[in-house]
Amino acid sequence: MTSPSSPPAPADRRRRHTIYHGHRRASPHRPTVRGGLITHLRATSPGPRPSPSSASPFRLPDWDPSSPSHSPRSPPTLPHSISASSRRLSPLARFLLDALRRHQRWGPPVVADLSKLRRVPPTLVAEVLSAHPPPPPPLALPFFHWAGRQKGFRHCFPAFHALASLLSDAGLPGAADQLPDLIRAHGKPVSHPQLTLLVRLHTAARRPLRALYTLRRFRHEFSVHACNRVLGALAAAGHVEDALKLFDEMSDGGVKPMPVTFAIIVRALGQAGMTERILEMITRMRDEVCQPDVFVYTALVKTMVRRGHMEGCIRVWEEMGRDGVEPDAMAYATMDGGLCNAGMVEEAAKLFEEMSKKGLLVDRVVYASLINGYVAAGRVGDGCRVLKGMVDAGYRADLGTYNTLIGGLCDIGREDKAYKMFQIVLQEDLAPSSETVSQLLVCYADKGEMVKFFGLVGKLAELGLPVLEFLADFLRLFACKDGRELKAVEVFKTLRQKGYCSVSIYNILIENLLKIKERKIALVLFEEMKVSDDCKPESCTYSYMIPCFVDEGTIEEACFCYNSMMKAEWIPSISAYWSLVKGLCKIGEINAAVSLVTDCLGTVENGPMEFKYTLTIIEACRSKSPEKVMKVVDEIIELGYSIEELTFSAIIYGFCKHATSTGAREVFSVMRDRDIISEANFIVYEDMLNEHLKKVTADLVISGLKFFNLESKLKWRSRID
Repeated sequence: MTSPSSPPAPADRRRRHTIYHGHRRASPHRPTVRGGLITHLRATSPGPRPSPSSASPFRLPDWDPSSPSHSPRSPPTLPHSISASSRRLSPLARFLLDALRRHQRWGPPVVADLSKLRRVPPTLVAEVLSAHPPPPPPLALPFFHWAGRQKGFRHCFPAFHALASLLSDAGLPGAADQLPDLIRAHGKPVSHPQLTLLVRLHTAARRPLRALYTLRRFRHEFSVHACNRVLGALAAAGHVEDALKLFDEMSDGGVKPMPVTFAIIVRALGQAGMTERILEMITRMRDEVCQPDVFVYTALVKTMVRRGHMEGCIRVWEEMGRDGVEPDAMAYATMDGGLCNAGMVEEAAKLFEEMSKKGLLVDRVVYASLINGYVAAGRVGDGCRVLKGMVDAGYRADLGTYNTLIGGLCDIGREDKAYKMFQIVLQEDLAPSSETVSQLLVCYADKGEMVKFFGLVGKLAELGLPVLEFLADFLRLFACKDGRELKAVEVFKTLRQKGYCSVSIYNILIENLLKIKERKIALVLFEEMKVSDDCKPESCTYSYMIPCFVDEGTIEEACFCYNSMMKAEWIPSISAYWSLVKGLCKIGEINAAVSLVTDCLGTVENGPMEFKYTLTIIEACRSKSPEKVMKVVDEIIELGYSIEELTFSAIIYGFCKHATSTGAREVFSVMRDRDIISEANFIVYEDMLNEHLKKVTADLVISGLKFFNLESKLKWRSRID
């Protein structure tokens, strides 16, 4: 028997596991104050750990990545309700956020939950407002004010900053602009960081005018860095005049510009092409701050070249020479490319020679720009000479450069040289594109050299290239040239005999034939597609053929094409909709035309404005007032849209459905008196109104007979189409 004073056994000296419930005193090592769900603590029993002796050593040759035994151990999973950002928050901040998100609305229940904490310090308020995702503004603002009403409480600057960021991200820039007033209301001074924060928030959200408003409101407290940020945002958004006004206000307010400030203003002026103001600003920069360096000039040249202001760009280049600034390789490359794009090849060649004499690195972009410029000017020989110099310099031309030279050689009738260039493309292991061979195929087809034509097509097939796609691009290029539409059909017949045929080729031919009013040939091609097994008509084909059938006067065939598209769940083009609606209005099928208008506006993303005004007229007819309908007609005329059959059909449809035919006649009379329509058209539309009334009356009679099951007793005196 052991005595009470004897020391306990080793097993008794083990640490006893105690579970704390409710409140306890916080410590740096255990900051959690409350137990329960908010702590997200889970008691996990330690699993058996494998002994080091039982684990086999890892050998790389025996490793199998697909084996589950060698898969990396996954980290312990946490509850899905805890995001990565919320795990970085303190437990008290998570408690406050859970209370706000649980109630979704500020009120006594939220205040009751928040009051469970003895005190909410300012740092905790800032932590809650800067959480991701933050609480919504309808909850964040009352929480901010509730925390400020605590006894002896004063908000810290991080809390103000977090509130301003929250309001700006929520799309409330006007509320975020009240941050300085809120800081002053709490008895704190407003300094540069707070006002710079607003500028940064507005510029980051691409609100340069709002940032300018904030800057002007607190102009006396801003620095040059904030002004530079606003100037950059205004220049990027294209507000050049506002940027210039702000630059002048900086000088009036005693804010000394930096070199970066002048660089921003100069680039903004370069975007607008204000050459005189650019030279004045460069002179001012030279006098007040420092001489512009090569980086300022290069950025200015690049901006003006991108905008196409080459005359001003040349003057800036000359000003750079007068300043004694030596252009670098980037400046030369930018200027050379701009001159070539503007067609000033001689000036570009001089810059190229000057660049070579100075020993600057002439990269492949400069060579490619010069080749493109020579080919565009018709000097293909000089372009080939530049290509030779490019290869001698150790560069390898890309496919775009070869395509440019092949196109230029074909344009001057040297398809033999173009074919040799094509062989060089194959020797360089470059995959030819449709642009590479289309010009060659056009030359062969235009001269009738079909042996060379099909020889090139066979070469493409040997290379495993999509021959049908290349031929479609060739026909698109060949048929678009003036007077070659019918010749393209002859080339297509030869291709079809060789087995080269596709739906896209048919569509290209039909489109170009309809442009020159060759509807008969287009109809023949369409019939071939209908009986074909491999080239059935598709959505694009039907969209081309609907206007063709309408122009031929066969509205039934056009309606058949439209119904076929609806069965296949295809969407017609806007031109097909518009043509079919016109055709239906001409034959008096007003109900079907209005139905098509509604279907088009409900399907197409941006329908014709005439269709939108059609529904506006029908809606105005609900008021049974001809004056309101005439206001819509006047608006159509004022906007420059023509008054066509659809407008009169909408007037007839609207008044017959929502009012009486008398209102439609009154509208037609007013339009006749104002010379909007002639007397002959007035008679035509009045007859159309009478015919539509007959159809509406007949439909009502037949509907009544069907309702009373008397349709079998009706004797038709004439055939109804």
